[in-house]
Amino acid sequence: MIEDDTIKLLRECDSGIKMGVASIEDVLDYVHDETFRKYLVECRDKHMKLKKEIQTLLEQYHDDGKEPNVMAKSMSWMKTNVKLVMNESDETIADLMTDGCNMGVKSLNKYLNQYKAADEKTKDIAKHLINLEEKLAVDIRSFL
Repeated sequence: MIEDDTIKLLRECDSGIKMGVASIEDVLDYVHDETFRKYLVECRDKHMKLKKEIQTLLEQYHDDGKEPNVMAKSMSWMKTNVKLVMNESDETIADLMTDGCNMGVKSLNKYLNQYKAADEKTKDIAKHLINLEEKLAVDIRSFL
């Protein structure tokens, strides 16, 4: 049970990181404020570092990880592009990113509760990812 929950939680973290990194990369070219850009780049880089750690653990379990849900990824991409076409501002980007962070925090907390038997190292990774998402949402509030 511990191994099963551990793998499932690692997969969800992997999927969430992929979604978060893709979302950040989708908007980076549109960001005007350098401080805002710095927050996004730092968050993306921390996500990528955590992704490497997750990949190492998944490899130990002989697992390939998980891709984000195709429909969720498509809807996110579409929402981002439609909103940016209508209003290409840092405020719009901050709004989109805050929504994404909140969804990530909500999902990851749900998975932490669902996969209670996961090992502590994996739970710590999920909590670290949650903290990254929460921090970005707080950091970019001034751009809303």
